[in-house]
Amino acid sequence: MPKSADSDSEPGQHDTSPGIERTKPWHSADDVPWTLLTESQLADAYEAVVVPALRRDGQDPETDRPSYEWLSNNGFRGLTYALKEYHDTTFATFWSDTLGYDTESSGYDWDIEHDETRESFQEYLDAKQSAANDFTDSTRKTIRYRLARYARSYRERHGTDDLLSPVDADSDITETEAVDRCRETFTYMSNEYAESTIARVHDAIQMWYEWLDDRHVATINPTKNAEGWFSWTRLSDADPTALEADHVRSMFDAAITSRDQILVVALAGWGLRAGEVAALHQNQLHLDADEPYIQFDDRKNGPGTVAIVFGEDVARRHVSRVDGYLFPSKRSKTGHVDGTTIAGWFHDLADKAGVPEEIDGVARKPHMGRRFWYDAYSQTTQDLLEHVQDIADEQGSASAKVIFEDYLTDERKRELRREFMREKLSDAFGGE
Repeated sequence: MPKSADSDSEPGQHDTSPGIERTKPWHSADDVPWTLLTESQLADAYEAVVVPALRRDGQDPETDRPSYEWLSNNGFRGLTYALKEYHDTTFATFWSDTLGYDTESSGYDWDIEHDETRESFQEYLDAKQSAANDFTDSTRKTIRYRLARYARSYRERHGTDDLLSPVDADSDITETEAVDRCRETFTYMSNEYAESTIARVHDAIQMWYEWLDDRHVATINPTKNAEGWFSWTRLSDADPTALEADHVRSMFDAAITSRDQILVVALAGWGLRAGEVAALHQNQLHLDADEPYIQFDDRKNGPGTVAIVFGEDVARRHVSRVDGYLFPSKRSKTGHVDGTTIAGWFHDLADKAGVPEEIDGVARKPHMGRRFWYDAYSQTTQDLLEHVQDIADEQGSASAKVIFEDYLTDERKRELRREFMREKLSDAFGGE
């Protein structure tokens, strides 16, 4: 049950601001002066207007934590804005700490609209965990993330996340159509995710369909032969594991403070190492250059620069708050924090964002942000070649790479790389 609305007040005290009291009773979101309320008053407002809206939507207010999307779509953006901008906290923290709801009973926010599909995923994970001794909580989180990612991508492509009807014996959808929809979903995902990521999502959804088939719930497995059709490139065991786009977006959404925001941008938006992030000095950031960049006089591979194609606004806001190092430390002889501190902040933020402790069986680490940046850059190069393919066709050349190297000026190549990379990073971060 929720805590008392005045749980963050001193004992025996309650805020009875006459100005606030005059706005009551609150019947809808429009009645509530969100940005003027204390956290305990926000709890009162939540009970007054959000809880009834949840009930009208067929949800249980004590177990169904509303998503940001639901709050926004139902007129409650003022609540999440006030929490972030005026109370330096997230809705998830407000839900558990101020309202006192049980986050465990509320369950994982699948962001899947079709109840039967979501429940089938949950049942599959429970059965898998009961049957497999090596199925850890971390593995469960990773597979859960991939199942949800596929269902959401399917919904974005086809307008529904009902994955059960197309494989039902009584479905009006033919087996051919079911297979086509599946492959169209993987094709759609290629606009945002690396091939190795899509291949891992495929593995998770394929196993779920096989489980349905074994139990005679599904008549076909629409993922059959998909890997042979797409010929995805998988990372070898020696290749470092990367954060996925949803991980980055979740961490950036959970980053309330300027420090956490610049932390995510530096690791995943600039591709820096944890030690480099720790020692960043504002003099290294050349934000007023025509093409903003970071200058390194001493780096692992020697002096060099890193282009800032994304996160310039985040950097400007943070630089305005510091004088010298971006992450200063009064206790350190260097004047700045070290790489282990950056790693600690990274893990704290990842926990808050719900990023699994293991990704593809590898313990989560800050370097995965750098690897995400490299994957995005590699995909950008492929996108650029596709972009100039029309020029190659006009020139009678079979190779877009030849056109890119021989017909475009260095300035145009650099301009295109920045443009494509900025778009890809902005998509991953959910827009800056």
